Amino acid sequence: MIRMKTKKYGYILLLPCFLFLVVFLILPLFAMLLSTIFNQGQFTFKGYYSMLKDSYFQQVFWRSLKLSLISTVVCALLGFPVSYFISKLTRRKGLYIALALFPLMTSPVVRSFSWMVILGKKGMINTALMSANIISSPLSMLYNEFSIVMGFIQLMLPMMILSLVGVMENIDDDLICAAGSLGASQTKAFWKVIFPLSSPGLISGSVLVFCGCLTAYTTPQLLGGSKSRVLSTLIYQNAMSLNDWVSASIVAVIMIVVSVTVTECINKLAQKTSSVS
Repeated sequence: MIRMKTKKYGYILLLPCFLFLVVFLILPLFAMLLSTIFNQGQFTFKGYYSMLKDSYFQQVFWRSLKLSLISTVVCALLGFPVSYFISKLTRRKGLYIALALFPLMTSPVVRSFSWMVILGKKGMINTALMSANIISSPLSMLYNEFSIVMGFIQLMLPMMILSLVGVMENIDDDLICAAGSLGASQTKAFWKVIFPLSSPGLISGSVLVFCGCLTAYTTPQLLGGSKSRVLSTLIYQNAMSLNDWVSASIVAVIMIVVSVTVTECINKLAQKTSSVS
């Protein structure tokens, strides 16, 4: 009886949070969806058809997907060894985690402007290369896809590291020793023991990085310029510059669908990889 009452009161405690999410998240999303499929009181997908058929939107869509996937893969490749190193530390682990998460304490605007200083034609990299006579003219590393990816990696790499460290800390070192005693090499022990056990952190980190890159606005707006638009900057352009809120809502709905779809694909891929291992 006491347990039933506790469970009942537990649901009551969840009620304010549930109402908040319904009023400020679910209902606005539902209203946005309705505005895209109803035109003058008629149910239609004409807006989606016109948007998906538009060549400019297709370029922006595939660019956004490509840059988000590239950033996710790079963050996974860079974050995995760093996370493994931090998880095996016995002293000053908190210091290294704080250093890894330090970029999150800085505004994305400040970080984007710092990349302008680094990647600009008169920036640090070009100045160093020209001083060393490696190049004769400045390289174009700013206001393109390369600069966006660099900004994404700096922005989202701490999220990947944090997700992986939390999982790798629970991997017992005795499992590695047991694999070695059974004749497994260090490479085989990594793929058979460490990687499968780290897959939950890799999944959550990949989802966070991909969704964060796909929906990021400040970084691509400042580093990409007008020639490298992504879905988030396209939404802003349609809503604020063109005052076309219906088109902006259509792009937002497509972005949500893509995020959910890619998240499911990452989960399926991780499950297959774990089963094979």
